[in-house]
Amino acid sequence: MARMAAARSSIDPAEVETFSRIAAEWWDPKGKFAPLHRFNPVRLAFIRDQALYRFSRDPAARRPFEGLRLLDIGCGGGLLSEPMARLGFQVTGVDASAKNIATAATHAAEQGLAIDYRASTAEDLLAAGEPPFDVILNMEVIEHVADPAAYLQDCAGLLKPGGLMIVATLNRTLKALALAKIGAEYVLRWLPVGAHDWRKFLRPAEIRDFLADAPVVVDGPFGVVFNPLTGRWTESTDCDVNYMMTVTRDAA
Repeated sequence: MARMAAARSSIDPAEVETFSRIAAEWWDPKGKFAPLHRFNPVRLAFIRDQALYRFSRDPAARRPFEGLRLLDIGCGGGLLSEPMARLGFQVTGVDASAKNIATAATHAAEQGLAIDYRASTAEDLLAAGEPPFDVILNMEVIEHVADPAAYLQDCAGLLKPGGLMIVATLNRTLKALALAKIGAEYVLRWLPVGAHDWRKFLRPAEIRDFLADAPVVVDGPFGVVFNPLTGRWTESTDCDVNYMMTVTRDAA
């Protein structure tokens, strides 16, 4: 498996270059990543709730996830890695863009957070024999990789028995084309033009198909919607645009 993973690459050079150009703006809540800053609260709440349930941790604890290893794959500037570290996880943040990793590492150091940031990929971790992780965050990444099926299978290979992976992405629907691509990039200018390719959006059934042969259970989708009146994202039964799925591996 390691040799197979090393022979293929999940990197789409054009995608990496797009985000590398704006790497310095990750932590500007009014900059090009402002949509992710607005999106973060609902993502963090979902991750925390799922992990509390999966690992039977105390929700009242300040750092409920002490002793658990977490991989934030495609971590960008560390918008999820940092709050995960504050919750007690031992965090490894991985991104194909060295510029993203430099931004993430600098910001974490300024915050006094010990996060293991690496410019790497899922397949490279697998090929190097990286010990498996209790939790893998796979958030808004899979729609940017070259081979989503191979990428997701490699990520599943990094999941520890008893572990939890959360996958968040965009649905390939006409509604998503109108709102997440045309609306977000060309009308509202929330995202840089070219940030997404609608043809690379994935339907929930495709996520399931990619993992059909892996020793995991896939649940969801769990929809997420934006309310323009409140400016907030909330969980929803509407999965036409943004959605998340959970992937769990039975304990050995």
